[in-house]
Amino acid sequence: MISIANLLEDERLPGNYFARDVYMKGDLELGLLENRRGDRLLALPEVFIEAIYSGLEKETGSASRMVLFNCGKWWGKNFYVRFCEEINDYYGKQIASLDMVEFLQCLQQFWKTHGWGLFEFDQSYYQDGFLAISIQNSPFAAKAPPSKPPRPSCFLEAGVLSSFFSQLTGRELLCVQMTCESLGSDRNRFVLGLPERLKPAEAWVVEGQDYETIMSLLSEETKATVRAVGN
Repeated sequence: MISIANLLEDERLPGNYFARDVYMKGDLELGLLENRRGDRLLALPEVFIEAIYSGLEKETGSASRMVLFNCGKWWGKNFYVRFCEEINDYYGKQIASLDMVEFLQCLQQFWKTHGWGLFEFDQSYYQDGFLAISIQNSPFAAKAPPSKPPRPSCFLEAGVLSSFFSQLTGRELLCVQMTCESLGSDRNRFVLGLPERLKPAEAWVVEGQDYETIMSLLSEETKATVRAVGN
């Protein structure tokens, strides 16, 4: 039960720190965009995102996917540090002390407010050692050029997720994108897991296997590994 005495002693009740109408502040005359702490934010026009794809494709060819993934990992590392700092400054607790519901709400709102889309977790495969994440209305998927053969295009986001959750869990995790809005899917589906267990999924994605089939194959491989260890 909430203590009235404690409520009266607190100077404020923490609300939704990442709510868009209070989190972002802009000065049109100066062309500045900042968050609540005064940290500078960068707005990426759609034409700029298109130029990133086309420029990397022209300069690096097929290696552009790896370049984007590695850029995402660097971005994700800084994103994690800032996210933890803002949580600690506002709520007065470390990210590890948050309840799962609090953590999910903060991360989902953070993702949405920064214009990266709608972020959802799927814990259906958690027991098999995988964390599934879906993102809708991704600006990176919306402006991705067609690829041959067709394959998911959000390598930057995959790098961000890989780095963020690697630091969160203290283990090196790989992130593989399974479905993509640029290919007609209703959402972008990403799966995180240990590299040696998730690596086969990359080939299955290139082969054109659907999401449910890939997750079923991964689950079967996990169960087979567990049985082998048990024997």
